[in-house]
This record gives sequence, C-alpha cells and structure tokens, in this order.
Amino acid sequence: MRTAVYHSLMDWRLPAFAATLTVLTGMPCSASVPTPAHAPLETSNELRLRALDLACNLDHDQAIAMLRRAVAMAPDDPAPHRSLAAVLWLNLLFRRGAVTVDHYLGSFSASTVDLGKPPPEIDAEFHLHVEKAIALAERRVAASPKDAQAHYELGAAVGLQASYVATVEGRLLAGFRAAKRAYDEHEKALALDPSRKDAALVVGTYRYVVSTESLPIRMLAYVAGFGGGRERGIQMLRETAEVDRDATPVRDSAGGRIQRGNDARADALFALILVYNREHQYDDAIQIIGELQRLFPRNRLLWLEAGSTALRAGRAQQADDLLSQGMAMLAKDTRARIPGEDALWRYKRGAARAALGRTDEALADLTVASGADSQNWVHGRARVEMGRLALKRGDRNEAALEARQAETLCERGNDPACIQDARALLRSSNGR
Repeated sequence: MRTAVYHSLMDWRLPAFAATLTVLTGMPCSASVPTPAHAPLETSNELRLRALDLACNLDHDQAIAMLRRAVAMAPDDPAPHRSLAAVLWLNLLFRRGAVTVDHYLGSFSASTVDLGKPPPEIDAEFHLHVEKAIALAERRVAASPKDAQAHYELGAAVGLQASYVATVEGRLLAGFRAAKRAYDEHEKALALDPSRKDAALVVGTYRYVVSTESLPIRMLAYVAGFGGGRERGIQMLRETAEVDRDATPVRDSAGGRIQRGNDARADALFALILVYNREHQYDDAIQIIGELQRLFPRNRLLWLEAGSTALRAGRAQQADDLLSQGMAMLAKDTRARIPGEDALWRYKRGAARAALGRTDEALADLTVASGADSQNWVHGRARVEMGRLALKRGDRNEAALEARQAETLCERGNDPACIQDARALLRSSNGR
C-alpha cells in the first residue's frame, strides 16, 4: 500500500483536517480561570496554564512572553516547550486568517495547506521548541515505557509537529507520518490509563476524520493503523470536553481562582464547533460556543462563529443579533485582527440582513465586505449576495455582472462552494 497513489489519497487530508480541529478561534487553550496579575506564580505549569488562557482570549503576544518564561523555569519539562510551539503556530495561522470554521467546511479546507513561507524567526522558534518537546518526551518514554503521561506528552508534541508541517509547510507526507505516530502514542496512553481523556482528544479526532472520508480512503487509513467510527470519534471528543466541567476552582495564596485539571477540555470544545457544523447539528454547536464565550470572554471570534453558525442554521435574526454584538466588541478592541476581519464580519451580517429582507442595511454591509481589504473568498461571497439582491429587484444585468465577478474572486480564493453559488446565480440571471 505504500504507493504514490496511497499517499496522494492520504497525505494532506488526515494531518491537515485533523489539525483544524485544534486551531479554530484561539487554540490550544486551557479551560482555566486566570489568577489576578498580582498573584504569585510559583511553577512553570502555573505560567503555562495562564498563558494558554491568554491565547484562548486572543492575547497572543502576552501568552508567548509568558510561555518563554515558563520554558526558562523548567527547561527539561516537555509541556512548556510544546505549549510555546503551539501558540506560535496558532499566532501564525491567526496572522493569515485561517482560523474560522468557514475555512474547514468541505473542500474549502484544502486551501489551508498553501499558506506561504512563515517568517523565519517564528519558524525557527517553533521548530526549536517542538523538537525539544519531542526529545524530552522520548527520553521519558524510554525511561518509563509504562508511564501514560510520558506517552501523552510525546503524542501531543508529535501531533503538533504534524499539524505544523501539514498546514504551514505543506510537507504532506511528513505530516501524515507524524500524525500516525501521535495517534499511536495517545492510544498507548489510553491503554495504560483509560481515564486519560486528554489523550482521547487526538484519538477521537482522527477516528472522526477517517469516518468522513470515502470508502477507499477509509480502507487505506485502516491499513495504515488509524481507527474509525464517526459516533465513537465524536463521543471521545465529548468525553474530553466534559472533564473537570463541574470541578471546584482552587484558590491560590492571593485569592485568585484557577481551575487546575485537564487543559485538553477547551481544545475538545473548540473541535466540537467544527464537528457539529459539519454534521449540521447547529443547536449543539451554538451551545458549545456559548460555553466557550463564558470561558474566554475576550475572544471576539467566538461571536463571529456563533453568528455564522446561526446563519448556516437559517436563523437570520439570531445571526444578526450575535454578529452585531460581536462587531461592537470589535470596534472597541485594539488588538491585532486577522486579515480582512472587518470585511468578514460585514459579509456575515450583510448576508443575515439580506435574508431578513433588510435590503439597504444588507447592501451597506456587503459594500464594505467587497472592499479592497477583504480576502478573495469573502469578497466573492459578498458579490454573490449582492447579485442575489439585484435579481430580487429584477435587475438581471447587474446580477450577472456580480455573478461573474464573484466566480473569479472565489476561484482565486479557492472556495468551491462560492464558485457553485456564483454559477447558479449566473444561470438564474440568464433565465435558466
């Protein structure tokens, strides 16, 4: 089975798509309640948990600085090295805008493997720490082969490496091999300690991903050693998301509250946003997003995802309300934005208002969304919406013009769903 055909089927799909289940809207994270800024920080792990909370709230620069301190405090612990590498990867994808569910629904997800070369300083720092994390974890596994934590750390570090090489470097075969190793290590951790729900995150993710592929690809995945099962994969993600949900936060010496426990819980919650959207289980997705909004109230992209999910569910008024609330947050937020973020918010709200029949307000938003700063796929989708509005008012020529522009833009943006919508609009404008 180790043929060129085999790798052409399997290479990018598993590591690249599975990676998206651990990057959306601010991952990796810690489902912790941060201590106050003045609270004493006694351990590297305390710093690491606070940093991951910052990362989930989009405070990337602060998170990276704190994780560098955590690494300095415990240079022989693989966890802070791995967490630092993970946030560096997250920040890189954030800078490029590839952190929304839209990027990972259907065939549009293929675009995530072509992000261009990363800045050399970020690339070098990522590799330094992920390779250090792997080396340290390998040393622990060799010393204690029946230690579930050692296998977990090794699998987590190798899985991060798989995600990076697949989504950033485009080295697809290397990503597949690393993904398989991560899967194996976390299966070992689960075999040694079935209560390790953090290890179930990776295993459940790959089980779900395999189950969504065509029969030939599923069979090749099984031969390679991956498990399958859509429901079992989703259930494993749910079990990870439930860990420590109701645990009582610990108070530190300064009176701050921090939830020590499974820092994979938030990762699972974020993964479920994408899974439930793919499965059209929109109520479940919105419920998960609401829980994440309570955990990470400074992550404005959660309001974008909530509004987008409501829009996919056909609930235009709910989408409008959620997106307007998020845009109010955006207006007050001085932190870095993803490329074309303002246009993306405007497109989403414009589409919601178009569905509500609020034509003038919709056109105002969609005009902004089709500006020079928007990404091609956002611009193209906005043009589709504007063409539909033109067709509603009986202007077939304008609708056809918008459809042609949309098709070109969406081809540039590698957005097959939008291309289909543009072509359907063109046929409608021509009376077909």
